[in-house]
Amino acid sequence: MKGSEAVLKALEKQGVELVFGHPGGAIMPVYDALYDSPIRHVLVRHEQAGAHMADAYYRASGRVGVAFATSGPGATNLVTGLATAHMDSSAVVAITGNVASPLIGSDAFQEADVYGITLPVTKHNYLVKDVNDIPRVIAEAFHIAASGRPGPVLIDLPKDVQQAKFTGTFDHPIVLPGYKPTLVGHGGQIKRAATAIRRAQRPLMMVGGGGQVAAEQVMAFAERTRIPVITTLMGIGAYPAGASQALGMPGMHGTVTANRSITHCDLIIGAGLRFDDRVTGKISRFAPKATIVHIDIDPA
Repeated sequence: MKGSEAVLKALEKQGVELVFGHPGGAIMPVYDALYDSPIRHVLVRHEQAGAHMADAYYRASGRVGVAFATSGPGATNLVTGLATAHMDSSAVVAITGNVASPLIGSDAFQEADVYGITLPVTKHNYLVKDVNDIPRVIAEAFHIAASGRPGPVLIDLPKDVQQAKFTGTFDHPIVLPGYKPTLVGHGGQIKRAATAIRRAQRPLMMVGGGGQVAAEQVMAFAERTRIPVITTLMGIGAYPAGASQALGMPGMHGTVTANRSITHCDLIIGAGLRFDDRVTGKISRFAPKATIVHIDIDPA
């Protein structure tokens, strides 16, 4: 098979059933191979819409969203959607076509350094130079996108790599010694947090987008402790809005109840949120009486 067919077979191996994209010359071999693939393609009017759709697909389903785009303007049109997925922790894999390998760096027609352009707004990027690396790269991209703090990964495929004969294997163990997401909380910090919670007289929970993947745990903890719950814009849905302990959304566009509770509480358990400036306002006036316990999968 050709590299383009290997791309789709590798996506099928990852369980992909749906992709969003817009065709163009540099990604055309992959689109030609779609005719013989069970993967459903949703044609978008603009590549940015494809990136946003892939992001929304992840948020709605919990499965990695996939977007296709061609080289140059097609790839650069993905940037806003990739930045959104990066900020909001959505697992997305973007696959872009590029000009043929010998033309890279020559200012060829519809050539852009999409690898470099998107580095600040992705978890990781790949430029595939060997057709037999395609299955490994796609497997690693899906693993990186969905593990730890989820986020977008971009795979750039030169056109000659897509057209080259594939002679490799699809069985690649994922070996990424430099990628070690934090998955277990620090025992000492957890004990300190538990002590602070037990001592608190007016505690609050603030649940962000990270709470969406742990909604059952959020509910169980809230029911057991009877602590009131505030959900940020990204956290809406992680805790039932109609529950008796729900205080609504905080911040600039939040409820009076939520904001007054923050002002007068003595402890905030912040789970899966980044304490955005829309939530905190002026930092010196945010929760002036509170100890803050911050629970997040990203140590940064």
